[in-house]
Amino acid sequence: MACRRRDWLAGALRSAFAGATARALLPWLGMAGAAVHTGVGATSSLPSLGDGADLTPSQERRIGDQIARAIYRDPAYLDDPLLGDYLQRIWGPLFQAARRRGELSDELAERYAWQLLLARDRTVNAFALPGGYLGVHLGLIGVTGSADELASVLAHELCHVTQRHIARLLSRQSQQAPLVLAAMVLGALAASAARNADIASAAIAGGQAVAIQGQLNFSRDMEREADRIGLTVLQAAGFDGHGFIGMFDRLQQSARLNDDGSYPYLRSHPLTTERVADMQARLPLEAAARASGAAASPVSPTGHAFMAARARVLADPAPDRLRAHANVVLDGRDARDPGRVYAGALACAWLRDSSGVLRLLPAVREAADTDDARLAADLLHLELLAMLHTDPHLPPTQERTLSTWAERALDAGGRAGLLLVAGAAGALPGPVVQRTMARLQVWCVEHPVDAGAWNALAAVQRVLGQPVRANRAEGEARLAWLDPAGALDRFRAALRLAREQGLEDLVELSVLDARARHAESVLREQLAEQTPRR
Repeated sequence: MACRRRDWLAGALRSAFAGATARALLPWLGMAGAAVHTGVGATSSLPSLGDGADLTPSQERRIGDQIARAIYRDPAYLDDPLLGDYLQRIWGPLFQAARRRGELSDELAERYAWQLLLARDRTVNAFALPGGYLGVHLGLIGVTGSADELASVLAHELCHVTQRHIARLLSRQSQQAPLVLAAMVLGALAASAARNADIASAAIAGGQAVAIQGQLNFSRDMEREADRIGLTVLQAAGFDGHGFIGMFDRLQQSARLNDDGSYPYLRSHPLTTERVADMQARLPLEAAARASGAAASPVSPTGHAFMAARARVLADPAPDRLRAHANVVLDGRDARDPGRVYAGALACAWLRDSSGVLRLLPAVREAADTDDARLAADLLHLELLAMLHTDPHLPPTQERTLSTWAERALDAGGRAGLLLVAGAAGALPGPVVQRTMARLQVWCVEHPVDAGAWNALAAVQRVLGQPVRANRAEGEARLAWLDPAGALDRFRAALRLAREQGLEDLVELSVLDARARHAESVLREQLAEQTPRR
């Protein structure tokens, strides 16, 4: 099964780049280099590295944008509002701690994208890309036992970016290229003199081995550096430093029991005994006696259990897996485990089992013992009622409470609440939909690269009969996904529709025209970057 699973990041790299450079990036990015097979003779669109100098931040950002553009088009890419908000609650303190400590310069903080990308993938993996993009597989969230463990992975990947390891790695490779070339030339000369092709093959292989070993040593230094700096950032952000050790132990034990390729993070970040011992030694001795939850983590254990359970369900929504999640609590087993109950309720909704949903939702609310867990339970209630509002088996009293839950989500649910209410707009009364649109418009102005929010706004505007504005919002979402061609298509569609309807709103028309010209300009720049240099 594992060998047939499509490699999410590898597919994105195939789309974004061609040639040897993509293969060179892969080991550092957290995937096996052999996973991608690109055409050796193809022309890479990566910026020139010059005489072995590091990539500039602008060049790194352009590389990251090209990879992210392919990821956004991948069906495995997922913008789940609840998991997205949860990751941001962990990521935000880490990012701010790195800035306070000086690990993250103002230039990189402003120039890089700093976007978290979720993948619907059961494998345990996370990776950093050039330019401040970080990817997280749902399988990784699902196996973590606490927010501290998940934060340790994000802190480690954050430090790969802040320490500019990709630029250093590529610079090291460019420095070693003459060694490999010299070995090939010497091998060819020796083979010519001895008239033995095997000598040339041996010399070439030897030169490559020296270069690879040097690169491996360099990568191990990077891992140690990301561990050490990541630990200080983790603790400065209010998380327990033992999250690193807990994650190491969890990954090692899981890999020993199930080494079927489901743990690519371990293959790209090997957990040597030296690395684990180094991290243990760096934790204060007095901290060993403290309870695991002593650090002021911004996420409660129950809140994490809910989100880890959500990740496990969404990672593999096959009917048999959903039924297994539902049965384990409906049959009375693990009925007191918060994560199991949350997963069971969500699985029942995906299975259209309204009776199971109504039976488990009170149990989810009962398990919610902290503010963040109670909010997660409220949002789940709204989400599941919206999924089942057309179910004839749903009692009318439950259907009528949908607007009440929507109002509560608008008041306290943040981005996740906004997007969930927008998704249920077709079943909500007009005043609630109008309020949702107003809140989304403000959000999109404040967060112009939030593609999920723009798409949610478009959905609400279509419900309210505003197709011109909906097309424009969809265009903004395409721009946020780094797809200027798709954005230009949506903006032009909005302009055509406005003319057909005789729209007289000069402000709206001028905005549409300006956005279309902006998308066209970005598209030209993108095409120019992709043109092979001669």
